[in-house]
Amino acid sequence: MATIETAARPRSAARGDVVPAAALAMIAVQLVWKFDLVRRTYFRQDDFFFIARGLERELSWDYLMRVDYGHLVPGPFAMQWAMGRLGVYNDVLAHVVVIGLQAAAGLALLRLLHTLFGARPAILVPLGLYLLTPMTISALSWWAVAIETLPFQIALPMALCAHVGYLRTGRLRHALAAAAWTAFAMLFFVKAPFVLVLAFVLTLGWFPRANRKPAWLLYLFVIALYAVVFFRQFFTSVQLTNDTVRPELPDPAVAAGFAWKLLSESLVTSALGGPWRWRPIGGDYAITATPPALIWVSLAVAALVVTFSVVYRRRAWLAWTMLLGYFAVADVVPVTIGRITQLGPDLGGAELRYISSTSAVLAIVVALAFIPLRDEPEPWRRPLPRPHRVWIAPTAALAVVMAAGSVWSVAAYTRLPLGEPVKAYVETGRLALKRAPRDAVVLDTHVPAEVAYPIFFYDYARVSKVLGPIAGRPVNWTRRLSGPVRGGPLIFDQEGRLRPAQIEGVTIPQSSRGCTEVAAKEVRFRLPQPIPQGDWTVQVGYLNPAAAELAVRLGGDAAVVDAEEGFGSTYAQVNGGGGELSLRTRGGGTVCVGEIKIGVPRPAGHLAPIPPEPVRP
Repeated sequence: MATIETAARPRSAARGDVVPAAALAMIAVQLVWKFDLVRRTYFRQDDFFFIARGLERELSWDYLMRVDYGHLVPGPFAMQWAMGRLGVYNDVLAHVVVIGLQAAAGLALLRLLHTLFGARPAILVPLGLYLLTPMTISALSWWAVAIETLPFQIALPMALCAHVGYLRTGRLRHALAAAAWTAFAMLFFVKAPFVLVLAFVLTLGWFPRANRKPAWLLYLFVIALYAVVFFRQFFTSVQLTNDTVRPELPDPAVAAGFAWKLLSESLVTSALGGPWRWRPIGGDYAITATPPALIWVSLAVAALVVTFSVVYRRRAWLAWTMLLGYFAVADVVPVTIGRITQLGPDLGGAELRYISSTSAVLAIVVALAFIPLRDEPEPWRRPLPRPHRVWIAPTAALAVVMAAGSVWSVAAYTRLPLGEPVKAYVETGRLALKRAPRDAVVLDTHVPAEVAYPIFFYDYARVSKVLGPIAGRPVNWTRRLSGPVRGGPLIFDQEGRLRPAQIEGVTIPQSSRGCTEVAAKEVRFRLPQPIPQGDWTVQVGYLNPAAAELAVRLGGDAAVVDAEEGFGSTYAQVNGGGGELSLRTRGGGTVCVGEIKIGVPRPAGHLAPIPPEPVRP
């Protein structure tokens, strides 16, 4: 007997060394694999808004605690504030931070699995699921999303690990650690309060005899304090639309459609290695485009897996209920209330970033549904089928298919251009501003939609906000051309190069007899065709014996601008329409008018840009 025990100890000790070593190797390989994706990403959309906003403000309570469309995220706001002062668009730093957070998340999950189940080889399965699932990929490609969700994926297992320590030992320091990790998560992610809800379900199902009331009082205090702060800020924070958030419930059919699509096409398929195909949103991001047949296959496989676990494993039903409850309350409800009306169920339901943090919950649930806890009494409802190959072979085959599908899905995502087009635009713009004449006037237009959507970010989608912080020197920005512009105004093209601005629209050519003299009496010029009511830029060419003031009228609106001595042109901004443009001078003097253009400023494609070629990162 002593010989058997002596032989068992080395085997147990060896397993205790091999399993953590294998887990660490898996985490390291995963980091190398995902870094190939992360290194090709760049800042996008919200990132430019958050960095610009951080540059405009001090690191204050008001700045950090602003709720941005339902998100109370002082941690990411602080990181964006720091990023603006550490190179502005320092993508190398962002890549290092993201990979560092991903490494910490993997280690945190490993610690929880080891705490719950011991150093069993079985824990490598849920760990591998978390490391491989494409559920997290779209979040990793977006800086603003990564720095919200990854700290949560660190804090969730660490808080549960501390809570389990408290349940097993009764030491209050473990409960304090669980509360502290939850508070840390609350700094970064709006779903953080559900960490303690998961702790409650874990206690109810797997530690029912642990009567630890002091911890629950502490946890309730943390949640209550967060709720007070969150809802106060939620209803008082001013959004980009210059009003506060007004939560609205969508049509029940829309909500149901979104929930079903997010469950079937996003959660279930990505848990099994999907979506296998992607729908690009621009060149730097994509949502799921799972083939319908594979959605139904995935649902069938998921039903078999759940059924098998429920039949053989005690409390497996509670584990899956925990996952579905978290999905419904933490993933579906916030999006349903916040933005599903704008996105629609089809687009919103295909967004993996809404469930990226659920990957950690999924791994924990899978472990609870299949692996007995350390010293768990009677973990099985009935003996597993024999011979073991009856269920081991299909399980191994499923694992291989899932792993292969995950690799395929991630590889398909990495075939996107990712951050290259946006980085090319930003770096070209940086070089253009550096080479532009110091006295140049640059039109403050919107950047291309692939950089930042104007319909979402308004003035923060303008070139002064996106490119201004990296100009290196003051720039003469203007949104409205008014008066003469020496050297002519410059405007950014779609590639980030500066070009001379030209007015595209209708042209009133110079009279065949030469320029038309305009004095105090209004002179009317008939347009080649009427133009609709709108905000138009008028460019008036002239040859003046002396400087004068010129009144420009289009329809019912008029503007007064300067016209300098000599040959040149002046610009006026008018809101009007019709078939005639009227000019007259003010304060005496005359202006000899040549060609007149009415329209909107556009880059002059036939003139030399700055720089001659776009930057290719």
